[in-house]
Amino acid sequence: MRLGVDVKKNVIVTISSDKGLCGGINSTSVKISKALHKFSGPDKETKYVVLGEKAKAQMVRDSKKDILLTIAELQKNPLNYTQVSVLADDILKNVEFDALRIVFNKFHSVVSFLPTISTVLSPEIVEREAESGGKLGELDSYEVEGGETKAEILQNLSEFQFSCVLFNAVLENACSEQGARMSAMDSSSRNAGDMLDRLTLTYNRTRQASITTELIEIISGASALEG
Repeated sequence: MRLGVDVKKNVIVTISSDKGLCGGINSTSVKISKALHKFSGPDKETKYVVLGEKAKAQMVRDSKKDILLTIAELQKNPLNYTQVSVLADDILKNVEFDALRIVFNKFHSVVSFLPTISTVLSPEIVEREAESGGKLGELDSYEVEGGETKAEILQNLSEFQFSCVLFNAVLENACSEQGARMSAMDSSSRNAGDMLDRLTLTYNRTRQASITTELIEIISGASALEG
């Protein structure tokens, strides 16, 4: 993924569920995350932050050394912004980065979801690009009230942006998870119904064959006695 901004430290935040039985939603996030890691290039440092037990179980097999932080039971309680903002603050305190790549599944419908990547740049990168006249624009063109410095403003905005983007990503992924689980369970219910119908048909045929055999034996025995 190219952003037009040169960064050396990428951190991929992979969002998944803690429970299974929801189709390929978790494996999709893991595949996208590993692809991002692969195409980052050897000259860049790329690490993972993993949210959810399912992605953790898949990624520790071959990427354990690159995992900086794992967080589970995110949906143990109903999701709210306060909970996610605390989580975002915990990630920012424990991870050094130039860019955060948040990988999640965007809800499209009950039967489909769209793998999505959102990027949040560090305040230092934003300030560097602004001062060099990069694509992010000139920050001095904005009027700022209060006594905060540019660095403090960028730090606050970056933290707020990350918490908002993460909250959106977690909600979208949770909706996609429920939709995928409903679809998977509906397919399982239909398959179980079809299996039950086939077993019932086999049982009835076997029972009918047994009854027919017994009737033939009774009739044959009666005919032999009469003859």
